[in-house]
Amino acid sequence: MRSRRTGILAPVRSFETFTQDLHRLKEWLQQCRITTVAMESTGVYWIARFQILEEAGIEVCLVNAQPVKHVPGRKRDVIDCQWLQYLHSVGLRRASFRPEDRVCVIRSLLRHRDRLVQMAAAHVQHMQQALTQMNLQIHHVRSDITGQSGLTILDAIVAAERNPAVLAQLRHARVQASEEVVVKSLVGDYRREHLFRLGQSLEAYRYYQTLITTCDQEIEEQLQNFDRQLPSDAPQLPPERYPHPP
Repeated sequence: MRSRRTGILAPVRSFETFTQDLHRLKEWLQQCRITTVAMESTGVYWIARFQILEEAGIEVCLVNAQPVKHVPGRKRDVIDCQWLQYLHSVGLRRASFRPEDRVCVIRSLLRHRDRLVQMAAAHVQHMQQALTQMNLQIHHVRSDITGQSGLTILDAIVAAERNPAVLAQLRHARVQASEEVVVKSLVGDYRREHLFRLGQSLEAYRYYQTLITTCDQEIEEQLQNFDRQLPSDAPQLPPERYPHPP
């Protein structure tokens, strides 16, 4: 294909997105002695391509597609790629910031952990809804049902304990509410469907807590790859504006 701007024959080749095809893309670029490429960041689809090319020693310029998204006349992928290549060749596209690989690893794990926390929180809400539907007003006694007292009482309820006085004895000694209030809050309208939902949500919450713990261990292992000492040329931190009193 001949470039309309330079008149030079520019080879154009398309590749599928399977991993082996991405390696074929890498090999073709190496055969063409390409040292740098520009790539649009769309969702997460660019990550595998970026990593394969970067590992091959090719400099990847990851650019934001938004500035040229509405440029008229670029309705085909080939023309879009040629336009991006031309802008990159004349230095009109600035690469987005991407930290080094070991930082990306930690960032990915932390984002995954955040999603696990959100999923666990969703099951806490499911437990609270099931308790509300049974009119078990534990929130009047404990604001956090996932604390030691809350989980112990929930385990007993799922295990078919219905006596509010017995359930009240399971509370922690630091609970400030009187025993009378605790007993009243544990008198509920127990229904099978709500108990089933409570039990499954409690099990799911504990499952996600296990996943979070495992994720924390993986993060800790990955942090071992970081140097404990700052490099000698690292800039000094600015002094504190409001130093702590001695």
